[in-house]
Amino acid sequence: MTDAHPTHLDPSELGTKSYWDAAYTTERANFSSNADDQGTIWFSDAGAEERMLQFLEDLSDEGVLDKSSGGTRFLDLGTGNGHLLFALREEEWEGEMVGVDYSKESVRLAGEIRDSKDGDDDVEGEYKDIGFYEWDILSQEPGTWLGDEGGFDVVLDKGTFDAICLSQETDGSGRRICEGYSERVEGLVKKGGRFLITSCNWTKEELLGWFEGEGSSFVFEDSVKYPSFTFGGKTGSSVVTLCFKRKD
Repeated sequence: MTDAHPTHLDPSELGTKSYWDAAYTTERANFSSNADDQGTIWFSDAGAEERMLQFLEDLSDEGVLDKSSGGTRFLDLGTGNGHLLFALREEEWEGEMVGVDYSKESVRLAGEIRDSKDGDDDVEGEYKDIGFYEWDILSQEPGTWLGDEGGFDVVLDKGTFDAICLSQETDGSGRRICEGYSERVEGLVKKGGRFLITSCNWTKEELLGWFEGEGSSFVFEDSVKYPSFTFGGKTGSSVVTLCFKRKD
């Protein structure tokens, strides 16, 4: 990657681990008292999850991805309550799925929701093999969940990079930690695989600035269509989803 990147966001409490631990502790308590309350679905107002699912479905229809057991492997970065992976299962994606999050409370919540789904009489254990692990992408090496295939076919990010960009933490070189995110993600995507990222803090051009460029193994492949709006003479969308492919 080059040293050029979009202007940093101002730090916020949404970029702190303590914030997310507290948020998921509350969501776990809510879920324990009401199993229908499974927590926040990020970017639901924009229908981002549904659009991501349709984008992946289109890749399956084109023969790019394989929905069968033993087919496409998914990794969800910053999995939260695991909802995106559960939605994939409901859309009959049968391959291996892993969700990681640096918040222990998030991982506990996702596991509890998974177990409750498999305990439902109407569900035949279709969620039990979804693995959830506590893991910090910026400070830890991947666990055995990475597998021996050189990474995952599809790595998903729905708001995780946004949150990391709100952290004021810096790395050993004095850079804001978000500057090391792209390189870390690359190592999780197998050659020829895809990284699908959804953001509400960055435009398409800014995301291209973060994930493409000299030294990057990512190349922009496609974008997901959202309704656009016009304000102040400029047309745009409040949410952006881009697909990058890792070079073979």
